[in-house]
Amino acid sequence: MLTKADIKRMRSLGDKAGRTALGLFVAEGEKLAGELLASDFRVREVYRVGENVSASEMARISFLRTPTPVLAVAEIPSLRAVTAPEGLCLALDDVQDPGNLGTIVRLADWFGVRDIFCSPGTADCWNPKVVQATMGAILRVRVHYGPLERLLSSASAAGIPVYGTFLEGDDIYRCSLPPDGGIVVMGNEGKGISPSVAGLVSHKLYIPPYPREMGPTSESLNVAMATAITLSEFRRR
Repeated sequence: MLTKADIKRMRSLGDKAGRTALGLFVAEGEKLAGELLASDFRVREVYRVGENVSASEMARISFLRTPTPVLAVAEIPSLRAVTAPEGLCLALDDVQDPGNLGTIVRLADWFGVRDIFCSPGTADCWNPKVVQATMGAILRVRVHYGPLERLLSSASAAGIPVYGTFLEGDDIYRCSLPPDGGIVVMGNEGKGISPSVAGLVSHKLYIPPYPREMGPTSESLNVAMATAITLSEFRRR
């Protein structure tokens, strides 16, 4: 049986300040909790309806609209400092929607991208909504936070190409792309890539709409959709 203090502590994990203070995050669902238990992550607690919590208690600690029968609590891992990006990487410039971030982490996992570098203004990857949207990918993809300008400046100095999507960029379907190296920058949902970061992009890419002869199309693509297309093109080459 959960105490009021237990429930209060669990609810605090829905807030970044609470997660930071306790160093914990939540994973819900049989599949996600199972992957977490099979991973190298340190699992602190596992709650199961009918075993150690009731359905009503699960409803009080769950962050889902429809609670699942299983909820696990694990320690947020400490990541090693990255001095130089390796392989194909993503950089997210203030991507703020948890659903978009979760989908992008899942895409990175699918396309073999091991590291995602996020600006401080990007959504917290341990937000319950993000964790849920990754469908377990958060357990395999390393997500780092820090100023992108510093990372991209170091990358450029080391000869690592930096790509970004822009309306005035080169057609992504016609330009040459390296499959195994470089950093791909994706911007904010409404503002795109910020000027300070854009100035460090060495290769500007453009995802053209089709068919062009049919006239006006949507103004832009969702950032997660654009990420999927961009990573697919890099890997296809």
